[in-house]
Amino acid sequence: MSLDQPGNPLDRHPSWKHVACPTCGGAATRETDTFDTFFESSWYFARFACAQADTPLDRQAVDYWLPVDQYIGGIEHAILHLLYSRFFTRALRDCGYLSLDEPFAGLLTQGMVCHQTYRDAEGAWLFPRQVRRGDDGRLIHAESGQPVTPGRSEKMSKSRRNVVEPDGIIADYGADTARLFMLSDSPPERDLEWSETGIEGAWRYLHRLWRLVIEPAAPLAPRDAPRPAAFGASARALRRAIHKAIHATTGDLERFHFNRAVARIRELSNDIAKLDETDLGDDIAWAHREALEALVRLIGPMTPHIGEELWRALGHDALLADTPWPEADPALLGDEVVTIAIQVNGKLRGRIDLARDSAQAEAEAAALAQHSVKRVIGDRPVRRVIVVPNRIVNVVV
Repeated sequence: MSLDQPGNPLDRHPSWKHVACPTCGGAATRETDTFDTFFESSWYFARFACAQADTPLDRQAVDYWLPVDQYIGGIEHAILHLLYSRFFTRALRDCGYLSLDEPFAGLLTQGMVCHQTYRDAEGAWLFPRQVRRGDDGRLIHAESGQPVTPGRSEKMSKSRRNVVEPDGIIADYGADTARLFMLSDSPPERDLEWSETGIEGAWRYLHRLWRLVIEPAAPLAPRDAPRPAAFGASARALRRAIHKAIHATTGDLERFHFNRAVARIRELSNDIAKLDETDLGDDIAWAHREALEALVRLIGPMTPHIGEELWRALGHDALLADTPWPEADPALLGDEVVTIAIQVNGKLRGRIDLARDSAQAEAEAAALAQHSVKRVIGDRPVRRVIVVPNRIVNVVV
């Protein structure tokens, strides 16, 4: 039997494949597909670590690269594939091919992509593209006009035909829109319900993002403009929003909270959109550029095509993919204004907004000036005022 050709060697083995039937003695053919699919997929990660090795495994390379840092797979892999992979890893360890006990250091079990199911009048499954709404609002077959019966939403499968072809989505909306919708709709460990409304919302946001950068509402500093020596209140507020978004988005991505990361990016978009042509000054223009560049860098991994275009539009020659990830300035992560609770004899009587780290006398005066506090105190003398900086003012009467 020759092993120098691709494919199953048993298919080319004449004496093993072609035999006499043990029951009737007639000509028979043995089954050549003897390995379960899981056999091949239960140790491939170890081979990937030494793909060019002449032997099945190069122990030095395998021990260096493994275990796999992060395994991401669907729920259908959560039992059999992982069970077999762990079994194979320990068997290979016992046979001396590697030294680790577990193949994967981290595991994320992602949810399924679901879509509603449809049947025609004969009960046959229909693709979503074969279904439309008639003039009366009822579902009908797109070609025949016959009634269509909707079913429950299930994971996308070829057997039920509740699949959406990627080619059609990319042709209508673009690959970046599909990526953004998949990441923003729900946490990755939960099922995602595919909907035209959801993908259209992602498409509209990308159009808005394009306009924010290409047609900025407020002046934008040149790319090589020096950082201003001081920033006004509006510029400081925008810069705090920028660095809070960087800090939060980075943490969300590291924890696989992709939908939260998208929400942070959208919030930063809203902060930028509040600028208008009346926001003038070198500090605002510089902060505006900083905001747009941070926005594009944050969304770049999710929407690489539009990200590269916008990065180039902002005046950069290097690829966005080669640009370092933005880093948050710790000094800008706190709020300039904090909300402080006011208590009278331990009971909440109001709240005030003060500058962070305000002096104790200022916090005390502001608390005692509140109408709700004065009404509760009445004619009673104030015996003591306890100030917990940036948190509580407790008036004791």
